[in-house]
Amino acid sequence: MTIRVATIDDAKGIAKVHVDSWRTTYKGIIPGDFLDKLSYEQRTKLWVQNLSKPDIYVVVAENSEGQIIGFADCWKRETNIVPESTDLTSIYLLEEYQGRGIGKALLQNLFLYIKQKGYQKVFVDVLEDNKTRHFYEYYGAKLYRKIDIKIGGKVLNELVYKWDNVEAVLEKLG
Repeated sequence: MTIRVATIDDAKGIAKVHVDSWRTTYKGIIPGDFLDKLSYEQRTKLWVQNLSKPDIYVVVAENSEGQIIGFADCWKRETNIVPESTDLTSIYLLEEYQGRGIGKALLQNLFLYIKQKGYQKVFVDVLEDNKTRHFYEYYGAKLYRKIDIKIGGKVLNELVYKWDNVEAVLEKLG
């Protein structure tokens, strides 16, 4: 397994992981008809746009065949007005690669970048019913606030977590 900084050529592979992991991770949480309508083509266009932005940091995880099996990214959302902070905007892995330490490696890569950029605080949003919130909690994220969002016509609880100490997260990641 290799983790590297993403390039524009990775948009299609990232899009596939994005769609496939949403369909497995959010099954039973987000309405099925919404998940069924997710499109590789639409997500590829989104990731071409994202990867063209100078202020977004995206890394991919590849298997031994060079296939993208996961990705993670961070950037400061426009809604984030907290000084010296950024947002961990996603970590997604194909279901068959979960539980192997790849998410931890992606998180570590992001936090090394975040430290290098001098950020002191990091926010991450996660649906309350998404079991990966426990992953963030394990690495020290504390509940900051809870908000309601609507996806596919369904109102869902979204939890906003915050890390206040980048160094402490990196120590725990080892």
